[in-house]
Amino acid sequence: MNSSHLDPLHPPTGIDRWQGERRGLEAELGELITLDALTGPNGLLDGEVLQDDAGGAAGWLIAQRKGGHRHSVDDVLTAWYALQISPPVKEHLDLGTGIGTVGLLTLWGMGAEARLTCVEAQDISYRLLQANLDANGLRSRVDSLQGDLRELALGRRFPLVTGSPPYFPPGSGVLPQDSQKAHARFELRGDVGDYAKAARLHLAEGGWFVVCFPSPQKQRALDGIAAAGLKVVRLRDVIPRETLPPLFTLFACQHPQDFDGEATIQEPLTVRHANGRLTESMAKVRRVFGFADGESHGGYDT
Repeated sequence: MNSSHLDPLHPPTGIDRWQGERRGLEAELGELITLDALTGPNGLLDGEVLQDDAGGAAGWLIAQRKGGHRHSVDDVLTAWYALQISPPVKEHLDLGTGIGTVGLLTLWGMGAEARLTCVEAQDISYRLLQANLDANGLRSRVDSLQGDLRELALGRRFPLVTGSPPYFPPGSGVLPQDSQKAHARFELRGDVGDYAKAARLHLAEGGWFVVCFPSPQKQRALDGIAAAGLKVVRLRDVIPRETLPPLFTLFACQHPQDFDGEATIQEPLTVRHANGRLTESMAKVRRVFGFADGESHGGYDT
């Protein structure tokens, strides 16, 4: 799809173009593709409401396989935490970007002048990433690379690095037959420590590395981050629903020379009340990404 006519500072999501992209992907891949709201129609870039092709308010959409790995609340909260922790930056790096969720949400929050560099190894996820860049009019703002993050050596440093790594070591569960699901859930191309190593290599002085990992495996993340040569500055548990234990933890890390204190353990963030409704804390997160009522409009599974 040729998106050279699109304005990169006000990326539209004209539904006709998106439906054409979806039909093309379904024909190419031979499976159902869904279009889900990545950001809401109420987002602002430099104070201006985003516009679609017809002049109406629009957000960014994301194409994903109906039967494949789908983005969820850990991606959303990783991007949100990065926006809370880091000051505004002009460029950032997203590791293991998948179909683009964390990287693009962070890009949205950083504003119209920001740029994203991202790396993804899987063919199917990389293909969907390209579709999501093109149909959202973001090609000119994103440098996407296909490759193994363990071999990444860009020779550049970024003020912010993000990542949402797979959670489970091989052999710790049943490996999905679907390759995309398997690589997203199991450490088939590196673990949280490898993400941290790649981040340290590309993290600027004073910069932030933000990553998520399962709370029951919190020590694995702490050990991997320390072994990579970074220090955890802040961490925050996420509780999926009242009365349940924490599901995953958000970590904010820096170079040791940038932080010499003890890590701050922040109050947990609870996603849903016991009745299933979003908490006000999570509704505020939604509003950061343009959903005025704080509710999700599709695609954010918990």
